[in-house]
Amino acid sequence: QVQLVESGGGLVQAGGSLRLSCAASGSISSIINMGWYRQAPGKQRDLVARITSGGSTNYADSVKGRFTISRDNAKKLVYLQMDSLKPEDTAVYYCNADLIRAGSFTVRNYWGQGTQVTVSS
Repeated sequence: QVQLVESGGGLVQAGGSLRLSCAASGSISSIINMGWYRQAPGKQRDLVARITSGGSTNYADSVKGRFTISRDNAKKLVYLQMDSLKPEDTAVYYCNADLIRAGSFTVRNYWGQGTQVTVSS
């Protein structure tokens, strides 16, 4: 069974920083892409940042220059460093991964349970 578990959310004032972490566990052969999405109340879930196994990244325009995604392939971890936070960054942040389970040749997509980030003005 594969699990993605996020940590690091919380309440922060505008202009502050938070670092989210996501750990993948279970019988995993390889992880291809890892990323972060967010969903604010009443809105759709949107991509925040994504990173490939080779380290290529892409970001939503709204977070470019403020957020940084990184990963530790050996430890199956992905991070999201969030700086200069704004109230509009308030949302539930979800970890996402495209990976291949051990014994399989199929790429499947997995989600974490989400972690709340609240930015006060």
